[in-house]
Amino acid sequence: MKRAPSAAAAIVAARRIVIKVGSSLIVGADGRPNDEWLDGLATDIAAMRRTGKQVLVVSSGAVAIGRRMLGRGGPMRLEQKQAASAVGQARLIDAWARAFAPHDAPVGQMLLTLDDTTHRRRYLNARATLAALLDDGAVPVINENDTLATSEIRYGDNDRLAAHVAELAGADLLVILSDVDGLYARDPNADPDAEFLSVVETIDAAVEAMAGGTRKDAGEGAGGMATKLAAAKIVRAAGCATVVARGEGRPFARIDGGGRATLFCADGSVEAARKTWIRNLQRSGGAIRIDAGAVAALKAGASLLPVGVVAVEGAFQLGDVVVVEGPEGARIAKGLVAFDADDLRRVAGLASSEVAAALGYRRRDAVIDRDDLVLTE
Repeated sequence: MKRAPSAAAAIVAARRIVIKVGSSLIVGADGRPNDEWLDGLATDIAAMRRTGKQVLVVSSGAVAIGRRMLGRGGPMRLEQKQAASAVGQARLIDAWARAFAPHDAPVGQMLLTLDDTTHRRRYLNARATLAALLDDGAVPVINENDTLATSEIRYGDNDRLAAHVAELAGADLLVILSDVDGLYARDPNADPDAEFLSVVETIDAAVEAMAGGTRKDAGEGAGGMATKLAAAKIVRAAGCATVVARGEGRPFARIDGGGRATLFCADGSVEAARKTWIRNLQRSGGAIRIDAGAVAALKAGASLLPVGVVAVEGAFQLGDVVVVEGPEGARIAKGLVAFDADDLRRVAGLASSEVAAALGYRRRDAVIDRDDLVLTE
C-alpha cells in the first residue's frame, strides 16, 4: 500500500485490513452485546468486502459479557476471568455471526495465545488457517484464548494482539476502534485546546511521550493510548500502517466524511518487510536441491512445488529456514519450508496431485510459498 495522506485515504487504499474493537464498544452498560452497533459495523465491513478488500476482526468483550452471565461483580481472580471468558466467548461470537448473517458473510472464530505467533510452526499453521478463511470468503473474528492463557503466554491487551494478527495475516492496515479519536500533543482531558495529530510519520520518543494520559478510565478494557502506540510500532516495522479512531456510531462513515482519526504511517511495504526478515534469518535447518525448471519458476515469482525437488539434506521441521540450491549446488534462494524433511523426501519429484496419496493425507501444495522465499543469487 502506498503511503496515504490521511486515515480516510489509507482505508480506501488498503487491500487487507485488521479491525480491532474494544470492549467498551461491543458491550453495553447492561453487560450484553451492543447488537445495534455491531450491525452497523458489519454493514460497513460488508461494503468494504464488496470492493475487494479482505477484513479481519480482533474482538474484545468475552470477559465483560461472561461476567454478567455468571453474576460476578468486583475484581476477579485469574481463574474467574478465565471462566467468564469461556462463558462470554460463545455469546460474543454468536453476536458477530448474527451481525454478518444479513450480508451472507460466514464468521470464523480463532482463539490465539502468544505461543501461536512466536513459535514458528504454530505461526505458520495459524497463518495458513487465516488465509484459508479469507480465501473462502469468511470474516475471521479473533480473540485471545483467555480460558487457557496465563501471564507467561498472554499478549497483555488486545491492541498488541491485533498488531500480531496484522503481522500474521500480512495486513497493510490496522484500524483500532476505541473510545479515543486519535493522538493529541497533550492530554486533552487536561488541555481542551491540545493539538490533534491527524498523521504521524515516525514514532519517536516525542510521539511516545504524547501517548500518556489520553484516557482516564479504561473501563472493561486493558488498553489506553500507550498500548495503541505500541501496536502501531509493532506493525510499522512489518510495513503495515495504523489508524486509531473513535469507534462509536458508524466510525468508517465518519472517517470517510472527514472525521478525526490518526494515521500512523508504515515503514515500507508488507512484502518488503517480510522479505527482509527472511533474508536476515541466519540459521539454516538444511537444504533443498531443485531442478532447472523449478529454478526458472522461482525466478519468475512462483512457489516451490514438490515436483521440482531433486534432493533433501538435513533434518529440518516445518517452519524452519532452509537453503534452496540449483542443479549444480549453487545457492539460489532461502525460505521457510512448509514440510518436514522426512515428508519432503517422500514426495520429492511428485506432482501436486500425487502428494496426498504418498503422505496419506491432504496438505498445502507448496514446499516453500513464494511469500516465504527470497532469491539470493
